[in-house]
Amino acid sequence: MSEQLESWPYREARHVDEHLKRAESGDAKSDDDPVLFQTGFGPSGLPHIGTFSEVARTNWVRRAFSTVSDRPTKLIAFSDDMDGLRKVPENIPNGDMIAEHLGKPLCDIPDPFGEEDSFSGYMNAQLRSFLDSFGFDYNFVSSKDMYRGGEFNDGLLRILECYDEVRQVIIKTLRNPNRDEWSPFFPVCENCGKVNNTRVTDVHPKDGAVSYVCDQSFRGAEACGHSGTVPVTDGHVKVGWKVDWALRWYVLGVDYEMYGKDLIESAELSTEIVRALGGEPPAGMFYEMFLDENGAKISKSKGTGLSIDDWLQYGPLESLAWFIFKKPKKAKKLFFEVIPRSTDQYLEALHDYGVATESEQELDNPVYFIKDEEIDAGEEVTYESNISYSMILNLVSVLNTDDRDMVWDYLRRYDDRVDADKDVIDDLVDRALRYYREFVFPTKEYKLPDEEVMPGVEQLREFLDQYDGDDPEEIQTATYRAGKDNDIKLGKWFRSMYRMLLGQDRGPRLGTFIHLYGVEETLNLINERLAEKSAGNAD
Repeated sequence: MSEQLESWPYREARHVDEHLKRAESGDAKSDDDPVLFQTGFGPSGLPHIGTFSEVARTNWVRRAFSTVSDRPTKLIAFSDDMDGLRKVPENIPNGDMIAEHLGKPLCDIPDPFGEEDSFSGYMNAQLRSFLDSFGFDYNFVSSKDMYRGGEFNDGLLRILECYDEVRQVIIKTLRNPNRDEWSPFFPVCENCGKVNNTRVTDVHPKDGAVSYVCDQSFRGAEACGHSGTVPVTDGHVKVGWKVDWALRWYVLGVDYEMYGKDLIESAELSTEIVRALGGEPPAGMFYEMFLDENGAKISKSKGTGLSIDDWLQYGPLESLAWFIFKKPKKAKKLFFEVIPRSTDQYLEALHDYGVATESEQELDNPVYFIKDEEIDAGEEVTYESNISYSMILNLVSVLNTDDRDMVWDYLRRYDDRVDADKDVIDDLVDRALRYYREFVFPTKEYKLPDEEVMPGVEQLREFLDQYDGDDPEEIQTATYRAGKDNDIKLGKWFRSMYRMLLGQDRGPRLGTFIHLYGVEETLNLINERLAEKSAGNAD
């Protein structure tokens, strides 16, 4: 594995390689067997930005591994549709109908939307459509098919064979009253069909079976009291979450899986269980959670944070991918204001990719992962213009317009290379106009400079009136000097200019903005604002 490649997907790829070497001491895969990457989905709700993030990150590790290894790979999107329904989601129709089936496997509950054969059938269809829309290359696998199709049978019998060892891994984490009766198996009741209400009363390893009684109350789901004995094979039982995770690793031979920080303990216990079964746990990485603008964990039920649809209204998919790619082990605030910054950072990386002179520079650039389809198809991937999304937003703000042709006129005057990136910039203009209408315009509050700031404004007016150059750095220096020479605190100076010109507390580098908007136009705008001030004083 190449040690020169430093971005985090390559570090994870090296962990996969180390895992494969460890596995060689057991029933190792041949070099022709695909190296298996897995990501999981809970079909009790719709796919969301976290689903996209986990699949994207896992796919980036897969790409990194394939870049430095000739071994084939495969990505599995696993749906745990044998899981029992714990509560009725608030955002679905026919909730009363679904409430009657609390405790049953998701694959045995009617579809509240009336489109598929089951609740999880609908959610699984949404997952596949969601992943397909982003072009992910994956194999869909469902828990129902693995259990009821017999694919998990050998693993389930192995758990029964290692029953005490598996129990010891989990019961040390339980409170004393819960230890004696805990079992890795949750039989599906033959009478009421529920899986969350049963408990194992005896195990029969020689017969491959367990005895159970359906007598556990669970979050409003009533137990029926039935008792019986069922085989652990062919979908008659499900195993609990941490054991189920280990079962997948063991039976499928998973080589890599990542997970959220909140599942670190579960991953550690599943690792112990798969080793108790005689398997090798996969390599893996935990990632941090997304936070809202106040630093709290985002919540779909409370409506905090952003949905993926929200982001894509105002920023391109690549900007979201960039945001997700950066520092996956660091918690990140996910709210509207991060969209322009992430878009600009992506554009900078896209420019760097296009001018890279070394192979390592290309392979280590996040663009290599974000634009994988285009790169692999041999398409040119670059961005030549100096136009940023923030610049377009600020231009739209000062123009106070929905006229995209007017915006384009200013952009072409600023940078004669914009047409080389016309498709990208055209898309950004559309998004900027939408972002401005919905987020910037409602909060605009123009404020004219106070007397302390006016000497700096007059110095800047004089400079603009006499300037006949075309250098944004010269303009920036003059703007800076106008505040500094008049002993105005620079924070107050620039904030006053943003309030006067843009109606905002923050903005772009003024030199860049003035160059984009135009020296004469900026001077006229300042004069108009000051005329308003004079008129106000006269009143």
